[in-house]
Amino acid sequence: MAESVVSFLVERLGDLVIKEASLLWGVEDQVKKMQTELKWMQCFLKDADKRQDEDERVKNWVSEIREAAYDVEDVIDNFIVKFASKRGGKIRNSIIQGKDLHDLASRIEGIKERIADLTRSLKTYGIKMTARQEGEGSSFTSERQRQLRWSYSHVVEEFIVGFEEDIKELMKKLIEDEGCRVVSICGMGGLGKTTLAKHLYHHEDIRRHFEAFAWAYISQQCKKRDVWEGILIKLISPTEEEKKEILRMKDDELAKKLYKVQQEKRCLIIIDDIWTNDAWQALCPAFPDKTSVGSKILLTTRKMEIAADADLNRFLHEPECLNEEKSWELFERKAFPRRGHISEYRIDERMEHLGRDMVENCAGLPLAIVVLGGLLATKETVNEWDMVHRNIKSHLARSAGRGQQARLSEVLALSYHELPYQLKPCFLYLSQFPEDFEIPRKKLVQQWVAEGIVSLQDELDNETLEEVAESYLHDLINRCMVQLGVRGSTGTIKSCRLHDLMRELCLSKAKQEAFIHIIDHEHRNKANGALQSSRNSKTMSGSRFRWCAIYLSQDGGEPTLPDYLKNPNLRSLLFFRPKKHRVHDGQLLKSVFDKFKLLKVLDLEGVKGLEEKLPGDVGALIQLRFLSLKKTRIRELPTSLVNLGGLQSLNLQTIDKVSWESTVQVPNVVWKMEQLRHLYLPKWCGNITDKLQLANLSDLQTLVNFPANKCDVQDLLSLTNLRKLVLNDPRHFEAFVQIFEPPSKTLPYLMSLSLKTDLLSFPDKVVDLSKLLSGCPRLCKLHVEGRIENIPRNNQFPSSITKLTLWGSRLVGDPMEALGKLPHLKYLSGWEVFIGKKMVCSKDSFPQLKTLLVRGLPNFEEWTIEEGAMRTLSRLGISDCYKLKTVPDGMRFITTLKEIEIRWMSRSFRSGLDENGEDFYKVQHVPSIVFLN
Repeated sequence: MAESVVSFLVERLGDLVIKEASLLWGVEDQVKKMQTELKWMQCFLKDADKRQDEDERVKNWVSEIREAAYDVEDVIDNFIVKFASKRGGKIRNSIIQGKDLHDLASRIEGIKERIADLTRSLKTYGIKMTARQEGEGSSFTSERQRQLRWSYSHVVEEFIVGFEEDIKELMKKLIEDEGCRVVSICGMGGLGKTTLAKHLYHHEDIRRHFEAFAWAYISQQCKKRDVWEGILIKLISPTEEEKKEILRMKDDELAKKLYKVQQEKRCLIIIDDIWTNDAWQALCPAFPDKTSVGSKILLTTRKMEIAADADLNRFLHEPECLNEEKSWELFERKAFPRRGHISEYRIDERMEHLGRDMVENCAGLPLAIVVLGGLLATKETVNEWDMVHRNIKSHLARSAGRGQQARLSEVLALSYHELPYQLKPCFLYLSQFPEDFEIPRKKLVQQWVAEGIVSLQDELDNETLEEVAESYLHDLINRCMVQLGVRGSTGTIKSCRLHDLMRELCLSKAKQEAFIHIIDHEHRNKANGALQSSRNSKTMSGSRFRWCAIYLSQDGGEPTLPDYLKNPNLRSLLFFRPKKHRVHDGQLLKSVFDKFKLLKVLDLEGVKGLEEKLPGDVGALIQLRFLSLKKTRIRELPTSLVNLGGLQSLNLQTIDKVSWESTVQVPNVVWKMEQLRHLYLPKWCGNITDKLQLANLSDLQTLVNFPANKCDVQDLLSLTNLRKLVLNDPRHFEAFVQIFEPPSKTLPYLMSLSLKTDLLSFPDKVVDLSKLLSGCPRLCKLHVEGRIENIPRNNQFPSSITKLTLWGSRLVGDPMEALGKLPHLKYLSGWEVFIGKKMVCSKDSFPQLKTLLVRGLPNFEEWTIEEGAMRTLSRLGISDCYKLKTVPDGMRFITTLKEIEIRWMSRSFRSGLDENGEDFYKVQHVPSIVFLN
């Protein structure tokens, strides 16, 4: 990791010499010499980083290098902040005195001498030089280019290998055994319990048998209220009003409601990774001992006493470790992802020999096998495999005699040590997030970029830093170090998460590197040493750790900053709040602006206590690159925001859904933040006396809630790097479309466009969809609310369209003919799209469609689906089509269909799809058919 710190600083020093040339005039030679010294140090750090666990002296040497590198960054950043003007965060050269420059030069020279002394001590520790040859800096870029050409099958699927008999046995208990109420899967961490439970959860026979499903991840700090709410909401799919009612219920009312649902509907509830018997007993009041309808609970746990005591009507299953051949089969699928796509692919005999030997050391534990496979999937030569083979032997030697769990830990540790230096800080950054937290992909990517841990050297042609960061995340997932969380409707990654054992590794390494600290106010009275920094008192006094996460409590008490956290060099501060968090005094948050002048990332999402006005002191944080005020209830922003001239990501969506009608007073200073890349504005902006100018934000990629009533829509044509745009005022949709006249005017990189409205009825003005599409040639996602006269011909749509949502279009002609020809369309949703009577999906139409939602068609009576249409469809939703009497006969040809959801349809339509209904033959192959009112 020290290699990552030094490599980042080498790049940053080069940038500073260029960007702050006038400021650093007179000391640029010292900065360049420091850069040279650090480049020389990089040659030794690769070897030293790997040997930290073997030699305490090497660990201390690496720690000193890392601290010296941090000192360089701190000295320069503090110098910049000291001489920042109050206007835009820019430097006034006139106030920089010769004494100040001399002091800066002396400090840099002193650190350079420290590093030189450390270099001279290398022989003492036997650290070898690893030459960084010309062009080596781009080797990871070349690696990424090669990997992008691969189809990583293990990104898409979690393979089930060796669990065939387990699945059969568990299926029988869940479906056939009426007397069995609770099924428990028990075993050590990394055995594959969750993977097995997921496979059962999505199994076709399970989906046919049960009527409602819910999955709950249980952390070590189980909050019964949150678990009950999450399960109930998933089981009944409530409307927004019903959801609010659930959130208002008392605990006993909530438990009673959940209890009743399980007695009325055949439910399958999966409670994953429950840690203590006390947690299970706390949850039990919401789960009946038995039900006449056959509801079941599936538990996964590491504790035998929980599985044994879960219920009198229980079944305990203990999966076994994989045998040699099954272990190799799982490893093959991970380590050789191309094999499944190239029929003639052959595994090198020498690689197989090395691979089998390494797999044997995984002790049959699936997590160890897939992580090892993910690591070796990035290695193409026998020499690379041999190197990993030697490393794993040395790692496993340390776990000799300590059992399977120790072996697993060493394999996971090896996966970290084998990461390219660019990926190590990205992985360690995840240590800030709470256990079982769904980490939002977009926010994570923006934070990585803001932190500066995404390397400029890894940019490919026409690639943004965010796209580089996305490739980093994909690489961590490919290596099985990070798990997929939620996928979007077109298959894109929406969130990711860490396996708890991988999180333990992440926390351990982050503490070792001494720049992560977590303050857990929710569990401050419990033993949580794993979350607290274990560094010595000198480090705890506040100089080294760079990132801090604060977990707020529900009790409404005002958290305070420990004395050791009053660290002037902190770079990242993230707050995480429980659902019912309420802070009555905002002194903690106000103190942030006074104490942490070097912050780059400040995430206040959901935090209450700033009253209604953001303190003007926020303008002192001129180093900020990422600021989120999302859901903070702030209604007035200060003019001092203008000082944050280096901001890249700014989220001002301060009002939550409950208060959507409120306006937020936004000063007219945003246009001066020329480095903005992502801007999320409130739905309604107030207090702007002049037009809000955005035309000079040429780096902007994301613009959500563009205030057309406060801006000139023509300004949008200047935002040529825009990737995502959301407009929410239908009065200006027509004016927006007109900016593409003449046709040569475009938003060349726009990939996601939403024209939305919060009105109770859809806007009546017609949107010229043909002109809109001509101005957005690379659109992938399009959401349009409002009338459309006709659907353009398919060749007028960008071929890249994957998601299309049309609300209130009120088309007279059948839209399916044109839309069915879109080659890459995966998601199609509409409400009041069509006012005609008949729709036809012809043969070979919709070749890649996965989801189709047909809703709110008042005159729709007849639907024809020809054989060969929608041959990849997996999810179908039909609602509010009262004149439609039955599903089309062609539905029986769509063998890929996994789920049908029927909502607010006539009684005859529903009864026809019951098991004894006259139309059931059309959908009998579909595993899950859900009826909702």
